[in-house]
Amino acid sequence: MNTYDAVVVGCGGVGSATLAHLASRGLRVLGIDRFASPHNRGSSHGRTRMIRQAYFEHPSYVPLVLRAYDLWHELEQATGSQLYEETGLLEIGPPGGVVVPGVLASAKLHGLDVAQLSATEIMRRYPGFHVPEGMVGVVERRAGFLHVERCVDAYLRHAQCLGAEFHVDEAVQTWRVDGSEVVVETDRAKYRAARLVLTAGPWAGSLLADLGIPLEVRRKPQYWFAPTTADYTLAAGTPAFLYETVDDQGTPAGVFYGFPVVGPEGLKCAEHSGGALVTDPLALGQAVDEADLARVRTFLNRYLRGVTTTLVDHAPCMYTMSPDENFLVDRHPAHPQIVFAAGLSGHGFKFASVLGKALTELVVDGATSLPVDFLGIGRFQK
Repeated sequence: MNTYDAVVVGCGGVGSATLAHLASRGLRVLGIDRFASPHNRGSSHGRTRMIRQAYFEHPSYVPLVLRAYDLWHELEQATGSQLYEETGLLEIGPPGGVVVPGVLASAKLHGLDVAQLSATEIMRRYPGFHVPEGMVGVVERRAGFLHVERCVDAYLRHAQCLGAEFHVDEAVQTWRVDGSEVVVETDRAKYRAARLVLTAGPWAGSLLADLGIPLEVRRKPQYWFAPTTADYTLAAGTPAFLYETVDDQGTPAGVFYGFPVVGPEGLKCAEHSGGALVTDPLALGQAVDEADLARVRTFLNRYLRGVTTTLVDHAPCMYTMSPDENFLVDRHPAHPQIVFAAGLSGHGFKFASVLGKALTELVVDGATSLPVDFLGIGRFQK
């Protein structure tokens, strides 16, 4: 049985980062992934992932994401890969909604640079967007997107340069504690390690079932459409966007997001809210969800009228949702040699760099100086 200082199960965004941070500590580390990473079978694919600072979901994320920016830059320097594109971010919604008030609250608390715009001002500055009267917006300059597959690949290459081993096309079946160590059994072999890191994305529910915290996996298609004007290109200054919509009666009608044209596939747009329940991540399927696509097309027709609704490309993805839609990042309460990140709830990739560092410190040092306490599982066990 091969023995390691640490084994990382699942090497997408957070797992690849953890593998590299562990290897940088001089540990003998093994990463295991069911597929050849980067791949399109989990939650870390689709060309682009948004990164932003004025966090509407919870202001406590802001210090973490600020550190994540630094760590992404360090990875760029170490690997020579451009990972981050600063396009700015336009967020639109009703003044009494969730998104805009949340952005303003985080910005005020942490002194972040955001600008408020009326509907008229948004359409004057960004002619590709239609904004109904009564909606408002905020623009965050220090925001944009990460090249998602490029990020995973960079961390995996960096980890291996630092001495990490990485096994692909190998499925973890079980893990068990043996004294102070952990035994990981896959469909190929057994491994013994002093420490175990579980970053398995949509498979986290089964690997962490003993915690008793329900994790729900949702199918989240991503789409690309062809624009009819140059208003949606990087050259035109088009930002990434997040749009909280309401119907004619003011009832919430979904949150949609997208990115400017960065390749031949066109403009990327998808719905952040909703999503069909996934009972088996292996059976996700690649077929287009026509009902989901219809909702995105309706959004485009109403709010981005210079984009055709002809589908150029699509890529289904998965969100693993926690009960409160905030991450689970902690040490296992019964086994301190095991740490995990799970339930990233569709907004976690931007944090991969800093979560990898936090998990490394938790499992090696027993504690981390990074502010992740609010993401601990104790909030579900009171």
